[in-house]
Amino acid sequence: MSKPKIAFHRCVSCGGCEMALLDLFEDRPDWLEAMDIVRWPVTAVSTIDGVEELPDRGIAVSFINGAIRTEAQAQMAQLLRRKSDLVVALGACAVSGGIPALANLTPREESPAPGVYARVHKLDDVIGVDYYLPGCAPPVPLVAGAVQAILDGELPERGAVLAPNKALCASCPLNGSKPDDVRVEKLRRPVEVALDPRRCFLLQGVLCMGPATRDGCGVACVEGNMPCTGCLGPTDNAGDQGAAMLGALGGIVDGDTPEEFGENTRALVDPAGSLYRYTLSAFPLKLIPGGRD
Repeated sequence: MSKPKIAFHRCVSCGGCEMALLDLFEDRPDWLEAMDIVRWPVTAVSTIDGVEELPDRGIAVSFINGAIRTEAQAQMAQLLRRKSDLVVALGACAVSGGIPALANLTPREESPAPGVYARVHKLDDVIGVDYYLPGCAPPVPLVAGAVQAILDGELPERGAVLAPNKALCASCPLNGSKPDDVRVEKLRRPVEVALDPRRCFLLQGVLCMGPATRDGCGVACVEGNMPCTGCLGPTDNAGDQGAAMLGALGGIVDGDTPEEFGENTRALVDPAGSLYRYTLSAFPLKLIPGGRD
């Protein structure tokens, strides 16, 4: 029986997804023997010609990370889509724009340079995507679970997010520190607070995106005494991550009027960059005119 052909490709990203893959294969070198990697630019396997010569759907699965900002990136994604049976959006940038999509906060009527789009796109803006593996970078256990499911032929229905569909707070070790009625006088910037690692960060008045963020990361940031920044994106039910987090804040931060609430959340100095840090390409409102170009 022939080995399944696998491709890895990177668009606009920091390289963290590649590190997650390297960590994965360091733990499971046997998987490298179980697959035929036909493209992985971070290694020596990087020729485009080799991909073009493959039959359509000749690649079992392509993992594509990074957002789409250029025509060349879109064209490569389209080539891999045509050549692949399955495409997995790997990491927050591919799933929902990630950090690069914060550029969309700066309006542009025209492309800044030839071949560069006026805005940053998530992967499924330019091609069809079968599965989503969120995270910045995707947690290695989630990637391992996806690879194992692919090798075993036991993937869920296409379109699924390959991560638990529950909020991070459900697994947070600090969840037990919250009273039944959570009230916060006002938000504070993290530099203004000596965080108590035994108490919920929201109780301490510091923004933590746990209520509006998908579980599956192993609460690594929280265990490092850092609030969740939301890199796994929203659950299926939450949809709009920023709106979900604003709803959570509205239920716990003091303020009987919009003016009082605004004053008590003044520490949220960059609302878009905080509430949509990883999901701005999936933001439901159109921030920039001009579509893809």
